[in-house]
Order: sequence, then structure tokens, then C-alpha cells
Amino acid sequence: MSSMKVNALARFLAVAACTAAAAGAAPAALAVPSFARQTGMACEACHTVFPELTHFGRVFKANGYTLTNLKQVRDVTGKKEELLELAQFPPLSIMAQISYTEMKTPVPDLAAEGAPGVAQNGTAGFPQQLSFFYAGKIAPNFGAYLQLTYANDTGTIGIDNSDLRFASAAVLPDNGTLTYGLSVNNNPTVQDLWNSTPAWGFPYAASNANVSPLAATAISGPYAQNVAGLTAYLYWNESLYVEAGGYRSAKQGVTNALTGAAGPLDGTTSNVIQGLAPYWRAAYEYNWSRNSLEVGLYGLDVKVLPGGTPSAPSPLIGPFNQFDDVAEDLEYQFIGDQHLFSVLATHIHESMTLNAAFASGASANPSDTLTTSEIAATYYYRRKIGGTLQYFSTTGTTDTGLYPAPLPGAAGVVTSANGSPDTRGWIAELNYLPWLNVKVSAQYTWYGKFNGGGSNYDGVGRNASDNNTLYLLLWFAY
Repeated sequence: MSSMKVNALARFLAVAACTAAAAGAAPAALAVPSFARQTGMACEACHTVFPELTHFGRVFKANGYTLTNLKQVRDVTGKKEELLELAQFPPLSIMAQISYTEMKTPVPDLAAEGAPGVAQNGTAGFPQQLSFFYAGKIAPNFGAYLQLTYANDTGTIGIDNSDLRFASAAVLPDNGTLTYGLSVNNNPTVQDLWNSTPAWGFPYAASNANVSPLAATAISGPYAQNVAGLTAYLYWNESLYVEAGGYRSAKQGVTNALTGAAGPLDGTTSNVIQGLAPYWRAAYEYNWSRNSLEVGLYGLDVKVLPGGTPSAPSPLIGPFNQFDDVAEDLEYQFIGDQHLFSVLATHIHESMTLNAAFASGASANPSDTLTTSEIAATYYYRRKIGGTLQYFSTTGTTDTGLYPAPLPGAAGVVTSANGSPDTRGWIAELNYLPWLNVKVSAQYTWYGKFNGGGSNYDGVGRNASDNNTLYLLLWFAY
């Protein structure tokens, strides 16, 4: 295998240079006005400030998005069995993000070979993202959150975060309640009820025109919209939540070269999950007065067959790479009439067994570890003015295969001079909401370390602080 192919494969095995692909790169809003239209309640019933959920919002989600105040078209059998229950108006919404991004230092202009040129600094996204939603009840006990997104980085429309739910509830002998259900979704943790897990975690919106670190854990987005999962859950007394299920590859935009159809996946397809990837979740929430506190655990175990290209395929049998993620999370909320405060934290530890990568030379080690930690505090006054401060950190095993140095004469930037994934920094965000469904944001990301270093981290003279990013955003939904 050539060094160029090894480095290309290694970057994916770092679990994605960008933490999600295409439209999944920036977490999309769970807050959509179709839910407000369906329930007849304003956004603040389910959200502190969108998209962070309140306790009521979590209960609404666990019950399958089916609570409604709309007039229904119904049909029943002679035995009063429900055959149909349709709202007279479909729960549709749109969302748009218009943004401007500027890094502290421009990146090299690859068109200027042999010259010290730099790319234009400052990227306008108009729109950065435009989404269409069906979000609400489909039938009795069956609801959905379905999202189609246009993203300016790809210039295409594709499936985004989606969650189909069947849910019901039972009253227990002690007058307690047990909500139970199934979720069919396309992104591990997108079905979760709390904002402390990756799919709906802070930052709720992020630039797709910045420089992203090499390393991210498997549960943090690399498989978003390229998997299909089925999970079952129980939610006891709106406090104890347990969930288990699994994911299989469901690649988008992939065809079999032999059949010309969407499948089956073969050895020319990169990074196919072998069999079923188990997912699990346990959380407990305690509510008192205007406060709530949740603590929990979650995890994902993914076995990945690297695959190849039509010219150099790798069979979907044999050595695979395994990413075993175990995480802890915490969420605290205070919701007052004027003041709202929350703390979100998560800590993810990933154990990598890199049999396929090590055998091909794409990894310097047969096994590695990766750990990410995030803690964010948010304050709002009257849901109008507020902001969030987050600290983030990634540390892991030094591996010159997974986190490669630049090739001679290359531009660097997304490389690591010392083979380390270590990255840390802060995100500060200020928000103003003139209305509950419109948000104006100014976000600044500061790096103290990037891909293993503070100064000359890429071996070509770029410093971690050169990737500091200012991100301005107009975000609205209707």
C-alpha cells in the first residue's frame, strides 16, 4: 500500500477528520415549530432555549412525539379499535442557518503551488444549512422526527438526523408509570432524551468552514446518517431510563459495482460495520422544585471492516478494527421564571483494537485509546439573552499511523508532527433571541493544543491558536 493510501486510511481510522459528514457535521435542532403546532404549546414548554430539552420535552420525546391538540381524522372498528388517526394539518417545518466563519490565520491555498499563497479567510454560508422536517404524530403510538437537509459544503440534499418511534405507557400497581418503546434511527444517541450525549450536545450549531482535529470517538458522529439502528427502551416514573439495541451499516450514496443497486455492500466500500454494533444506555433523573439532575452511562461497540477502492478492494471478511466506547454523562437544569441555568458534561473513553490497520501499516500500534471530555455551562435571562462556555479535551495514544505527519512538500494543517491526537480548548457563545424560534449567535473557539501540539503542531509551522475560529450565525425555524 502506498504511503498516500496509508495516510488516507489512517485519517478515517482516527474516526474521522471531521466529527461528522456532510449535513451531520453540525448538530441539527430537535426544536421544530411543527411540535408546537401539534401540541398547541409554545416552544418553552419543551425547551429552555432551543434545542435544549426540559423535563417535559424529554417525556414528550419518550412518548413518541404523539401528544397532540389538533383535530384528528379518525376511523375505528366496531370493537372501537383505532384504524386511523391523522391530524388535519401535517406537522411540517423548515429551518435555516445563515453564517459567517473566520479563522485567526488563513490556511494555505493549494492552487498556489510553490508560492506562499493563502486561501481566502472568511466564509459566508447562505444558507449554511436548510432543513425540511416531518416532526410529529403519524398514527396512534407512532411518531417521527424526520429531517432532510441541504448543506452548502456538499451542495446536495440528503437525509439528516432521523428518529422513528413506537411508544406506549402503562400505569403500575403503585400508581407509577412505565413508558416503553422502540426507536428506529440513523445516528447513535440521536434518540437520547438528554443534551449531554453527542448527537444533541453543545455546540448545537457549528461552522462547517473551519479546521477540525484528526481524532474523534466512534460514538461522536462518524457514523451519523450511514447506519440504521433499532433500540428498545423503558422509562420508569419519568426518572429511570434504560435502552439497548444495535446498528448496522446503511450507507448513503453507495452502489454495488456489479449489480448497480444500493447493495449488497462489498469490499470496495470503505468502513462497513461487521454484523451488529451494540448500543446501550442507562440514566437516572431526579427532579425537585425547579431543578433536575441526571447522571448516566452509555456506550457503543463497533467492529469496522476498512474496505478499499474499486482498484484496490479489501474483502468484507478477515481483520477488522474495533472501537469500544464507554461514556458517562451528567446534566443539571434550573428553570426559573427569569433565570435559566444548565450544566452539561460527558466523558467518553474509547479502546481501539486495530488489527486491520496495523496489518496494513495504517496504524503504528495494534491497539490505542482515545478519551474525550466536555463540560458546558449555559445561562439565559428570560430566554432572551444568554450564552454558553464549554471546555473540551481529547487525549490519546501517540500513533504516527493514525495521526500522520505531512508528506514532504505538503501543506500540513490537518496533520500531527508528533503523532498525537491531543486537542484542548474552549468555546464561548453569546446568543440573543428576539423571538423563541429565532436565534442570533456569536461563537468563538480557542485552541490551546491541536493535534498534539501548541506551536508548530503540524510540522509546517502552524500553531494551535491559528485555528481559533469566529462563527456568526442567524438560526431560525418556522
